[in-house]
Amino acid sequence: MSILEVQHIRKSFGNTEVLKDISFSLEEGQVLSIIGSSGSGKTTLLRCLNFLEKPNGGVIKVKGGVLYDSADPATQLESQIREKRLHFGLVFQSFNLFPQYTALGNVMLAPTLHAKERPDYKQNKAQITAQIEAQARDLLTEIGLEDRMDSYPHQLSGGQCQRVAIARALALKPDILCFDEPTSALDPELTGEVLKVIKGLAQVHTTMIIVTHEMAFARDVASQVIFMDGGTICEQGPPEQVFGNPRNERTKQFLSRYNEDR
Repeated sequence: MSILEVQHIRKSFGNTEVLKDISFSLEEGQVLSIIGSSGSGKTTLLRCLNFLEKPNGGVIKVKGGVLYDSADPATQLESQIREKRLHFGLVFQSFNLFPQYTALGNVMLAPTLHAKERPDYKQNKAQITAQIEAQARDLLTEIGLEDRMDSYPHQLSGGQCQRVAIARALALKPDILCFDEPTSALDPELTGEVLKVIKGLAQVHTTMIIVTHEMAFARDVASQVIFMDGGTICEQGPPEQVFGNPRNERTKQFLSRYNEDR
């Protein structure tokens, strides 16, 4: 069974249709790279999956359970959105760290807020907080920031901020980790350190969706690749097929421009 099934998702802003009948599935442990020119709908698709935007049509399933169905109002209740977002961890292109919190505080924040909803939180606050802090320290250590846990975002480089953002996205143990152009705000030197972390996650079979303009990275890390253009999926397949022998003419044109710019 697929861990994620996206069926006929549509999204419009006013009279502009941004996503047009998007369908795909993702198996557990796979990495899906989504490529395409700016304005093709890639980021909007991620935002719909994370319920930062509400689709106008379609179905989203995780582990066989229906998270959203445009034909079923019971799946569209605002009160359910926070719980549904727990299935997805989103890493934004501009970090979106809270400046008033340290690296450790940023990673602890979401698990702490979630823990406060537990009926035993007040009674076991110290123990629960200690567990959350230990997990956050482990995550920051895994991404190479064991010596920067007490630093605030303004004291960190862009690459370090993005690594904190990755640790924060992992803190609630999501089923699927999503990246929205995670290196677009970084210079080339810092891009490498972030891509190294993402490749490490791929090697331990973390299920991921990565929107990226880094074609070589997309080809190297992906199990499957989707090329989007004009709000539609023009081509989907394994990286060796999409990059090595694309069938769609728009895919060929996009990749030829990339090859010319290299």
